[in-house]
Amino acid sequence: MVGAACALYAARAGLDVTVVDRGPVAGGTTGAGEGNLLVSDKEPGPELDLAQLSGRLWEELAGEYGEIFEYEAKGGVVVASTSDGLAALERFAEGQRAAGVVADKVTGGGLYDLEPHLAPGLPGGVHYPQDSQVMPALAAAHLLKASGARLLTGRTVTDVLRTADGEVRGVRTDRGDLHAPAVVNAAGTWGAELAARAGTSLPVLPRRGFVLVTEPLPRLVRHKVYAADYVADVASDSAALQTSPVVEGTAAGPILIGASRERVGFDRTFSLAAVRALAAGATGLFPFLAGVHALRSYVGFRPYMPDHLPAIGPDPRVPGLFHACGHEGAGIGLATGTGHLIAQALTAKTPDLDLAPFRPDRFPEEAA
Repeated sequence: MVGAACALYAARAGLDVTVVDRGPVAGGTTGAGEGNLLVSDKEPGPELDLAQLSGRLWEELAGEYGEIFEYEAKGGVVVASTSDGLAALERFAEGQRAAGVVADKVTGGGLYDLEPHLAPGLPGGVHYPQDSQVMPALAAAHLLKASGARLLTGRTVTDVLRTADGEVRGVRTDRGDLHAPAVVNAAGTWGAELAARAGTSLPVLPRRGFVLVTEPLPRLVRHKVYAADYVADVASDSAALQTSPVVEGTAAGPILIGASRERVGFDRTFSLAAVRALAAGATGLFPFLAGVHALRSYVGFRPYMPDHLPAIGPDPRVPGLFHACGHEGAGIGLATGTGHLIAQALTAKTPDLDLAPFRPDRFPEEAA
């Protein structure tokens, strides 16, 4: 998805763009995503700034293509299970409001007006009307098509071509060389691998997550709904299995249930423990789900970075190399802003956001 957005905005900036992917479109992390475009889980700072920029750009794209990739401005609801939890949520939301996020506290009947099928007795939560969703595989495919970029799938980049003084001159693939004055590393979870092929380092690690998919249902879950501890799990550095309930309906009917996180490398082994925890968390939020069939589950790998910020922009260690990866679980939502900023960097324009927090070389070499 990030690569598709980079292609779109680079092409709109007048550049000649070629996209190289060793698999099919959305065959990796993008195809295993839920398509969330969120501000609700981000504290004030660089990531929230990027999410707000991206949200505005997604709205613009939705005006052009939204129906095609199932754009829904449905909003999100973060739910507290205790009064202390609600107070903590409100403190978090207060900081977000100061940064321009719309965050409305809801208590008592107001919570059930938003989500009538929630478990009874919950004290309240915060409603985020700016949260949205897309169908990620459709969005990636359509933005690539709209970009007009040359798309080369089924090709593996085996090396980054450089001059004697280290400047990028394209990539070598298993089916021939491609020459270009700039290369954008939008390889997501595999961004560290591509960086190494360019002779540099980036500490991207895979963080595995499972999603449960139910049978198609009427729209019983109206928003993206998640428990307050989801925000803490997103910010955690733990490698151990963590789960927190995230439940959302889709335009097609099935309900998507997440979220789990664990660092186990690229191990795709099915985890019954993770999926059971997802089901238990979801039925705790929405008891009616106990009687609903789960049709399937799928697994993906988020591109985790040690400070939970992506790498965006030029790599000063390798002239001509740009990075656009490491967004962890927020890559779909942050893709448009990332692509826009990359296009500005490629054309030597002043970026709309300060790229310093996203510098690819901000990590000590031993961390990579």
